[in-house]
Amino acid sequence: MKAVALKQYLPIDSPDSFLDVDLPKPDPAGHDLLIAVQAIAVNPVDTKVRGGKGKAKGATEDPPRVLGWDASGRVEAVGNEVTLFKPGDEVWYAGDITRPGCNSEFQLIDERIVGRKPKSLSHAEAAALPLTTITAYEAFFDRLGIDRDGANKGESILIIGAGGGVGSIGIQLAKHAGLVVIATSSRAETAAWVRELGADHVVNHREDMVKQVRDLGFENVDHIAIFNDMRHWDTAVELIRPQNGIVSIDDTHLPMPMDRMKTKSASLHWEFMFARPMHQTADMIEQHNLLNWVSEEIDAGRMRTTVSQVLSPINAANLREAHRLVETGKAKGKIVVEGF
Repeated sequence: MKAVALKQYLPIDSPDSFLDVDLPKPDPAGHDLLIAVQAIAVNPVDTKVRGGKGKAKGATEDPPRVLGWDASGRVEAVGNEVTLFKPGDEVWYAGDITRPGCNSEFQLIDERIVGRKPKSLSHAEAAALPLTTITAYEAFFDRLGIDRDGANKGESILIIGAGGGVGSIGIQLAKHAGLVVIATSSRAETAAWVRELGADHVVNHREDMVKQVRDLGFENVDHIAIFNDMRHWDTAVELIRPQNGIVSIDDTHLPMPMDRMKTKSASLHWEFMFARPMHQTADMIEQHNLLNWVSEEIDAGRMRTTVSQVLSPINAANLREAHRLVETGKAKGKIVVEGF
């Protein structure tokens, strides 16, 4: 089968950072589905892994390593324990970082972290969403304990890094839950994007956010999500309402003073959407459930895709370009690559 893989962890400007390769087609067993991949999306986690995070300098892979953790496709075959899907079903999923990724014609994936693709979306439109949807959903509803169906209606949430992939679907999930969304953006283009997605207020995260938020009339914010990096930690601590929570997706090495978190009795939560499949948690099927729920919301017209650009076909050259775009830090929404 065709695949895009790496043999060495390299900067994206190296022509060898991704290679077109031919690999054996895998066979499903147990709870695995064999997916014929139709479209994929690129996330910051892809660029970090490709750049060698956690690997020794000059580390190599033999056989070549396939990355990719966002896909939409069709079930080709199923393992002997599969009960949720059948061949021919159209699905979407993020996957498991401990297994080969989706940058290949066919991929094995556990059915319990796979959802039914929205019927109203193309494969390219669907591929933009799974990883970021799982991340934002778990961050808000599992980590911060916000009620998905509106019990926290009217409460405020500050989404730092709202114009990226996680923030783009996060705005929609927060509005579905009835929250007042304060989104951050540093450019006019992304400010327009987050307003289009439903943000009630927009502040510039390159300027004094505390002043901007308080000028809007919010002395404190009920919930805060840090969806870029922890440079904004002190701002988040200043703004969080006492006894409420902050959630972050950044595995930072920056200082994080905790004295004011203690005096506010505030909580910090980490979100890592690969935790359930990585550790085979007893509730990993919740990713199947939440993807199905979001699929229904999209088909009902209450949420939308966050794709901003589609490249074709899926090959090494286009994967290098997609990674380059993500690494600029200026991409809004999601970059998708479609078709082999």
